[in-house]
Amino acid sequence: MVTRLLVGTDKGLFRLQRPGHGQPWHIEGPLLPGQSVLALARHPLQHRAWLAAARHPVWGAHLYASDDDGGKWRSLDAVPLHPEHRHASRFESVWGLTWSADGSRLYAGIDPAGLFVSEDGGASWQDLPGLNDHPSRVQWQPARHLFAAHSLCIHPAHPDWLIVAISSGGAYRSLDGGRTWHPANAGVRAGHLPEPYPQVGHNVHRIVMHGTSGRLYRQCYTGTYRSDDWGQSWREITEGLPGDFGYAVAVDPGNPDRVFQVPESSADLRIVVDARLRVFRSEDGGSSWTSASSGLPQAHAYVTVLREALDTAAGSPCSVWLGTATGHLFGSDDGGERWSQLASFLPRILCLRTIPA
Repeated sequence: MVTRLLVGTDKGLFRLQRPGHGQPWHIEGPLLPGQSVLALARHPLQHRAWLAAARHPVWGAHLYASDDDGGKWRSLDAVPLHPEHRHASRFESVWGLTWSADGSRLYAGIDPAGLFVSEDGGASWQDLPGLNDHPSRVQWQPARHLFAAHSLCIHPAHPDWLIVAISSGGAYRSLDGGRTWHPANAGVRAGHLPEPYPQVGHNVHRIVMHGTSGRLYRQCYTGTYRSDDWGQSWREITEGLPGDFGYAVAVDPGNPDRVFQVPESSADLRIVVDARLRVFRSEDGGSSWTSASSGLPQAHAYVTVLREALDTAAGSPCSVWLGTATGHLFGSDDGGERWSQLASFLPRILCLRTIPA
């Protein structure tokens, strides 16, 4: 069966295709050359339609649309902006794109931190002031020059239930379609802040959702967490991992208990623990972890895997893909049991997504 991937990098977008299991990969690109591709989203109903969020060092940030699985792209006219004079900056870049299940709404998380919605596929955007002007915003702050909303999840059974991450501000959830928002950080440590379990101020690196159960997994500046009540509370599941820092976490689409994480050494060094590129896998929702890293470099791997650069694809077992900030791309067709290198010396990998067959 043909396998295809979209890989967003600091220098453009690449498409990879493999005609069958065990066959060599063909690399096409760079598409959107010279642009940092920060996020990718596939339309839930128009299956060949994709959106990309990109930023050019001269021409700034734009949204792009494709109707042929990423072969050709066109620029959209509008980008989501904060109201003029509301904040010091109206818009730097888009860091997250999420469609509602029925395709009627498109959400975008931006830097400086804000969440916006479009009901016409990105032709125009509306501000969500319940979050963007939340009273706790005075406690939000940039994290290593990033001040963004990202990782928006929509509950599969309750389309008005939303949860989003602010870096750094914490997770927020809404139960009324985005009109009102409340912090969703109970049970999450914040070792970098004076209060050990603050209501807001957390540096959230990534939140992912299992697509049918609504279970949430969260990777933070300090620790890995799981929530079974839509962010009302979180249980730490870091025990068994070699470190509590990291960016990337992903869940098997077919099994909410199977979750993958790439541990990093510390906020100061920001490379994989012990310079070994390891993916840790749990089969019990994070209660225990084992390394699933056969085929990955286990010495002198001074690399990092960024928040959007770990992805899974449905299967039995699922496929797992990861890209490093040094431009190396790896894949596993058997749930992490064995890994192979798909590409090397790509630009810095920022995001990747599977193109479903």
